[in-house]
Amino acid sequence: MDYMSEDELLNQFTQICLAMKHVHDKKILHRDLKSQNIFMTKRGMIKLGDFGIARVLSNTRSKAKTVVGTPYYLSPEIIKSESYNFKSDIWSLGVLLYEMAALQPPFNAQSLHQLAQRIIAGKYQPLPSHFSSNVSQLVSMMLRRDPAQRPTIHQILKVPAIEKRIQRFLQGDVFKEEFAHTLLHNQNVFEEFRRIQTEKKQ
Repeated sequence: MDYMSEDELLNQFTQICLAMKHVHDKKILHRDLKSQNIFMTKRGMIKLGDFGIARVLSNTRSKAKTVVGTPYYLSPEIIKSESYNFKSDIWSLGVLLYEMAALQPPFNAQSLHQLAQRIIAGKYQPLPSHFSSNVSQLVSMMLRRDPAQRPTIHQILKVPAIEKRIQRFLQGDVFKEEFAHTLLHNQNVFEEFRRIQTEKKQ
């Protein structure tokens, strides 16, 4: 199989995470995150689309109850008809990252019933061996069966392998505005960012 390189994988995944941060910051639950809803522009930039079943939650503690989404990407809490929140999107994000790396979903089955059982069990095959523990750990963080144990999108963006890529996709004031209060406290990243930008212009 023609797998993506780890660098390309994490570059694309970082852009998806930035899009998801924007969505969650606006209190929007996507509810149908999947590979078919990820689009790439001619310039290679990733865009998140299809908000047909998105739902705006009034606050971060609100919980939704409708069963929606694409079967492979459904979280255990949705399958069990439990209330769910932003952490359900995080589960789908984990399924998506696994699929991008392994070129197949982590949970697969011949029937919906069997698929549901496998998702609830939360067991999946290890990723292809050429991916580092950075990718495996990211997947396992997001595919924790207990939603309370899954990271928020802001916590995912603080993972070193992701955080170091953020500057590639945000420029100047946009970078500061988006992340100064959520990601970069007590770090001298802006000086480093300015230095890189200055060197590029010379």
